[in-house]
Amino acid sequence: MKKNYTPEDELLFLALGGSGEIGMNVNLYGCDGKWLMVDLGMTFSGGEYPGVDLVFADLEFIEERTRDLLGIVLTHAHEDHIGAVPYFAGELGVPLYATPFTADLVARKLEEAGLLGQVELNIIEDDHGQIDIGPFSVTYLPLAHSIAEGNALLIDTPYGRVFHTGDWKLDEDPIIGEPTTEEELRAIGDDGVLALVCDSTNVFNPNPSGSEGAVHKGLMEEISRHAGKRVLVTTFASNVARLQTLGEVARETGRQICVAGRSLDRIIEVAQDNGYLEDFPTPVDFDTAMRLPRGEVLILATGGQGEPRAALARIAEENHPLELVSGDVVLFSSRQIPGNEIAIGKMQNQLARRGIEMVTDRQSLIHVSGHPGRPELEALYSWLRPDILVPVHGEMRHMAEQARLGKSCGIPANVVQANGDIVRLAPGEPGKIAEVLSGRLVLDGDIIAPADGEAVTMRRRIAQEGIVLVVLARAEAPVIEAIGLPLDEDMADFVAETRDDILKAIGKLRGRDAKDPASVHEAARLAARRAARRWSGKNPQVRVIMPGLTNRSDD
Repeated sequence: MKKNYTPEDELLFLALGGSGEIGMNVNLYGCDGKWLMVDLGMTFSGGEYPGVDLVFADLEFIEERTRDLLGIVLTHAHEDHIGAVPYFAGELGVPLYATPFTADLVARKLEEAGLLGQVELNIIEDDHGQIDIGPFSVTYLPLAHSIAEGNALLIDTPYGRVFHTGDWKLDEDPIIGEPTTEEELRAIGDDGVLALVCDSTNVFNPNPSGSEGAVHKGLMEEISRHAGKRVLVTTFASNVARLQTLGEVARETGRQICVAGRSLDRIIEVAQDNGYLEDFPTPVDFDTAMRLPRGEVLILATGGQGEPRAALARIAEENHPLELVSGDVVLFSSRQIPGNEIAIGKMQNQLARRGIEMVTDRQSLIHVSGHPGRPELEALYSWLRPDILVPVHGEMRHMAEQARLGKSCGIPANVVQANGDIVRLAPGEPGKIAEVLSGRLVLDGDIIAPADGEAVTMRRRIAQEGIVLVVLARAEAPVIEAIGLPLDEDMADFVAETRDDILKAIGKLRGRDAKDPASVHEAARLAARRAARRWSGKNPQVRVIMPGLTNRSDD
């Protein structure tokens, strides 16, 4: 590798997102001077960045090398794998590759961003479709996952083959799609696999993830148990197999489907446009659903993660055309994503207070994961028999554990890497050889900005400590406004004392300092901050505004 990080006669791997975290997957493979990107995902803020919903990997490394980037290959259509496409694909300026279902969702995102027709989008029509991109030959291999058309990638290079799993599981009854068989995977292993780059999400689960077919039986039993009651099921919108199951269960239990949530509407439309859900029942509208006998409707709703604007949260708040009352039932046919516990708990408490019964996957087999447990990982290792294991798609604890599991199963080498680590896979002994810039960007309003930039940092500080505004004008007393300090009853006294403190501090300035706006500004700032700390125990941001002087705040 040259000093400018250009790959030479070698095979490199570099994660810019998704290693050390779950979500925001962006992976790069380098070979013979060129780079290939696998997935371009995002994650959600979860409150870490106030006022921000979407978080992206910082792509500066590859943005500086776009002339060497050959394309972006997308494994499947979950947001943590395609969500950043409309924000960066235009700037990167390279072709996209995806199977039909994924390509349809990506095309809609590009259209919303005004980029449709400006970004080349190539559709891989066939299972096991192959594309040649520079020194890379990429074959799509369908694997089961919690979305239609989940794929692994078999990446052939002059230096060896990489099996990049994407998100996957083993499922003997997947409902949707036909995953690559054990025999086919063994044949790939027989031909030799240099490196297995593998999903680590569920490595701590000692059991297999479970079959989607088994969920059909579980939902059938659970919904049948609530005859005569209005039942709402919340699930991940992208889980087309689960939607297929729910459509069948509704028909078998004599219920009509009602769909609540734009993301569900969109997924159903895209799925049907691509040959899935062809026998899905025609949904009834909200008014019809409310007029039906309670035991004759099955509501499918978004919002199982407690999202405040989603359908279930609004139903829980009694702020939606669809209504639930005491005795009705909500089935959570989804897993609780870490970080959402508080939001989910709040929503479930609202439902419980109203006497609405809730059933989760802990009580009944109404959900299975889309990621592999330990037995599935062990099976894949035995079939592919890779020389190197590179865990991805997990927090550091997940990836380190998968490395230990792979070693115990006889994989000769492993590399536990993090975002920004350049790993040489071949030739020679595999390992990290360099570290490059990696970080996070946020969508703040309409602007993509650094996650640790001034705006977000200041917003976080204000949220913690509050802010004091001081306006200084010539020949006038200071005007003071305190926001976010716990001084409701004492505010007037605080303002009066702070005003006196500021005037005294300015009055103590002598000589040049007395006429220097910057010195006056600093004296006022320190006086206001000391007063705020004395009165409230907080250390607020202090912003002093003076005509003719650039406004500054403390660090």
